[in-house]
Amino acid sequence: MRITETADLWYKNAIVYCIDVETFLDSDGDGIGDLHGLTQRIDYLAEIGVTCLWLMPFYPSPRRDNGYDIADMYGVDDRYGNHGDFVELVRIAHDRGLRVIIDLVINHTSDQHPWFRKSRASADNPYRDYYVWRHDTPPDTSDETMFPDSENGIWTHDEKTGEWYLHHFLHTQPDLNTANPQVRDEIAKMMGFWLQLGVDGFRVDAVPFAINQTTLEGRDEHEFEEPHDYLRTLRAFLARRSSGNGSAIMLGEVNLPHEEQKTFFGGEDGDQLTMQFDFYTNQKAFLAMARHDAGPLIEALESRPKDLGTEPQYANFLRNHDELTLDLLPEDEQEEVLDTFGPEEEHRFAGRGLRRRLPPMFNGDPRRLKMAYSLLFALPGTPVLFYGEEIGMGENLDVEGREAVRTPMQWTDEKNGGFSSAKPSRLARKVTTGPFGPEHINAADCRRNKDSLLHHITRLAKRYRESPELGWGEYTILDQPHQAVLAHQVTWEDRSMVLLHNLGPDPVIVPLTLQDEEPGTQLVDLMSEDACELDGKHSTESHLDGYGYRWLRIKREGDPRLV
Repeated sequence: MRITETADLWYKNAIVYCIDVETFLDSDGDGIGDLHGLTQRIDYLAEIGVTCLWLMPFYPSPRRDNGYDIADMYGVDDRYGNHGDFVELVRIAHDRGLRVIIDLVINHTSDQHPWFRKSRASADNPYRDYYVWRHDTPPDTSDETMFPDSENGIWTHDEKTGEWYLHHFLHTQPDLNTANPQVRDEIAKMMGFWLQLGVDGFRVDAVPFAINQTTLEGRDEHEFEEPHDYLRTLRAFLARRSSGNGSAIMLGEVNLPHEEQKTFFGGEDGDQLTMQFDFYTNQKAFLAMARHDAGPLIEALESRPKDLGTEPQYANFLRNHDELTLDLLPEDEQEEVLDTFGPEEEHRFAGRGLRRRLPPMFNGDPRRLKMAYSLLFALPGTPVLFYGEEIGMGENLDVEGREAVRTPMQWTDEKNGGFSSAKPSRLARKVTTGPFGPEHINAADCRRNKDSLLHHITRLAKRYRESPELGWGEYTILDQPHQAVLAHQVTWEDRSMVLLHNLGPDPVIVPLTLQDEEPGTQLVDLMSEDACELDGKHSTESHLDGYGYRWLRIKREGDPRLV
């Protein structure tokens, strides 16, 4: 497949950047970030190498869960602007070559949503079946809630109707009954609305909960014949409606092991989610970094299904807008990561995850940070960045819960980090303080410092975009003797790269043997001016500093690419 034939699969080598509009840039001085402020920073993002914006919820919401409790799926919260501002943002982004995806929340709404208000008005009104209710007292479900620190179960009693409604998240976020065809039609209409305004797809929130058949047992009237059929219908609808703006995608939040994730891609048919976040590899990567041992990461990569077909893709990330969840690891491994990167109780969320950003976890060590982001871009798949990662922002532990990592973007060393001209007391969220505050870490200073993390990530993005094998290729783990080193090779058509990452602090010399390559073939380092050559035994060796990394492009005779 030639590169020119892969345009509809743009996500295969995209660079995704997640933005919380509320905390990105305030353009009108009210203390709240807005769509116009984000639009003013499109050129900054394009300069880094970002090719796809993922906007966290900007819909009208009581904001009891950072906007994921939506009161109107068609609206724009007036604190952020209006539909005109949104359309202008999409136009400018597209003009700069950036795609735009938005959050699609199909599992729940806010309890302030008109549907739920009507649903709880009586037990026999038309909207009752938009949500999941039960007559009998539920059993203990305290181990099923996503917020064990604030909820004691997943069912809440409604005083007016005397029944219980389901909510896997907060009790202010009642679960939708996605087995109801009317609910499905409403969600499809909402998708069609935003596609008509130019979005390039959706990040689909909490996918397993939305098709969880277990919670719907006994509801004979609208049960799924097969729960995954719902994802198939959404994907088919997306394909029909996105023909005018390229191939729109569904990027799913599915926090499950690889073999279970495979079913959410649609198996060999690939007819469900377009992409999925690779939570399992993410969690194993943190275990590997905690141990200075690449073994857990190798285990995760080797467990990825090999028969997904051409279209499905994994999205790789280090940190995101939620806590660093570790629930796919055994308890002893969870504790190992928590003890290493979150030794204090205030670092932890609900006892099971970390409410920290990466730089404080690494004690600000620039070597380790640069290696970790090199690893992110080098892993087979599509890299995803959370706003502020590119400059090395830290968290603010004075902010409650997982919103500690969702503090205002640090643009300058001026008041409020350049985020807003408002009084600090009026800000949507407190600015980070201490060694990772804006007086020490900000985008303006990073742009002027050639050794900054920002310049490093910009270079990684450029090299990633020049290396389609990273997003498209098949990968092989290479044998070498060092426990701390991940060595893997990615190959797509006639292109191939060897990528080396030292997860430990000690320098090593890595021997490499590539039997399929001719003696004399060059391995050119895309991150430096170094190169090496295979000898008569198809071998060479490469030096790695502590927390070192190398991107070695295999340059064969007659290869026309510049290096």
